[in-house]
Amino acid sequence: MGRVTDLAAFTALLTPEGQTLLAALRDYDPAQELAVASRLRREHPAELVSAAIGQARLRQRAVAKFGAEDAHRMYFTPNGVEQSTRATVGAYRAERFRALGVRSVADLCGGIGGDAIAFARAGISVLAVDRDPLTAEAARANAAALGLDGLIEVRCADVTEIDTSPYDAVFVDPARRGGRGRIFDPEAYSPPLSWAVEAARKAPHAALKIAPGVPHEAVPEEAEAEWISDGGDVKEAVLWFGTAPGTRRATLLPAGASLTGRGLPDPAPRPVGRYLYEPDGAVIRAHLVAEVAEELDGGLIDETIAYVTADALTSTPYATAYEITDELPFNLKKLKALLREREVGTLTVKKRGSAVEPEEIRRRVKPKGPNAATVFLTRVAGAPTMLIGAPAGR
Repeated sequence: MGRVTDLAAFTALLTPEGQTLLAALRDYDPAQELAVASRLRREHPAELVSAAIGQARLRQRAVAKFGAEDAHRMYFTPNGVEQSTRATVGAYRAERFRALGVRSVADLCGGIGGDAIAFARAGISVLAVDRDPLTAEAARANAAALGLDGLIEVRCADVTEIDTSPYDAVFVDPARRGGRGRIFDPEAYSPPLSWAVEAARKAPHAALKIAPGVPHEAVPEEAEAEWISDGGDVKEAVLWFGTAPGTRRATLLPAGASLTGRGLPDPAPRPVGRYLYEPDGAVIRAHLVAEVAEELDGGLIDETIAYVTADALTSTPYATAYEITDELPFNLKKLKALLREREVGTLTVKKRGSAVEPEEIRRRVKPKGPNAATVFLTRVAGAPTMLIGAPAGR
């Protein structure tokens, strides 16, 4: 009965009274929720007030993904906020489809409609399918709220029963969370990755959204694998069919810079130079650190660590550059003394290849002073090392 009750409460939000409540709650302060709820319940049914406050909370959480203008018009479920595609990523993917000549797409496991909205805004007609009645109703409401219901058809059904042959492309976003949290085995996705791959093979073009930690050996030979970051955070990996088989790509949003693998061997380790480059997470996940090292005329500080070092400062969108002032064996007393001498009060701690946690470093060294520094806890030629510096060009 729970889902039926939830669906009835959601439907009530679409009534004029529900809309009035949602408008009143747009900018409410969650810290004042009890007082707000008490006041609203004097004029509205308690169940409707609870549903509206819940939806208002979800909308506030969704602003980070969809922006305030869309998020406060859209409708969400808790899973929908958590699992939906960030708007910038969805727009990028929709543009790739549009550039391929795609005019219609079957969006399987469509959720609350985040990707369907992006497709429709790119001028692509969409069949959005989800088997959960509440989620499908939210997607339908979102299409209407954003004026896109003319391009988006929402169907509540099992995706395995959908005939995708009438569509130019297939997009599949399997559920990667279960009752115990994230699912790491692609065959435990819902539906399994193997089913999604077979669905993709039947379409002229397809894209499968998967977890960025997917093993490279799990990528089908005929697929292009793309890792996407947004604002420096790796968001997802996508398997593309009908594009460039065997290609590995890292795409960085919002700039849209895209690096394609050329099958280069791992760069050789070398002594730490004046600059240290931290590759974007999408570059690392796509195994394209060698391509970045070649661009920078650099090498690795350790054969197992994805930090690139070079003597020259070279501008690249694929890595963040730091100017290194000190290289020390790992020793917290020496680090504390150096930071005190430099009057460092703002300390950024980064780690790769070290078991020490940044919070422990800050607690032990007690930075104090007007200056700032970055310390890298890592390995250089196999030895635990501290590299101290600052972002280059500042």
